[in-house]
Amino acid sequence: QVQLLESGGGLVQAGGSLRLSCAASGSTFSFNAMHWYRQAPGKQRELVAGITSGDTTTYAEAVKGRFTISRDNAKNTVYLQMNSLKPEDTANYYCHAYYRRYNDERQYWGQGTQVTVSS
Repeated sequence: QVQLLESGGGLVQAGGSLRLSCAASGSTFSFNAMHWYRQAPGKQRELVAGITSGDTTTYAEAVKGRFTISRDNAKNTVYLQMNSLKPEDTANYYCHAYYRRYNDERQYWGQGTQVTVSS
């Protein structure tokens, strides 16, 4: 059974940095894409960043220039380097993995890791 395990969240002051990691276990295949989403209290879950197996990346406008997503395909691990953090980045951050081969399509979610940025 595939599991995604996030780590690296915590409390940081505004302007600080954190690095999130998401390790996939139980998978015998590589994911087509991996993403980081976040959800703040009272708000909908939103896409923060994504990366394909070919290293094509995408970012939400709110984090462009501050966050960097990367992945280690051999380890089925994705990272999110977050710099210049702002209080509005406070949220629970979720890892998401997407796999597709022909008609076989699968998605997996992690349990989330809390990021709190104090002003």
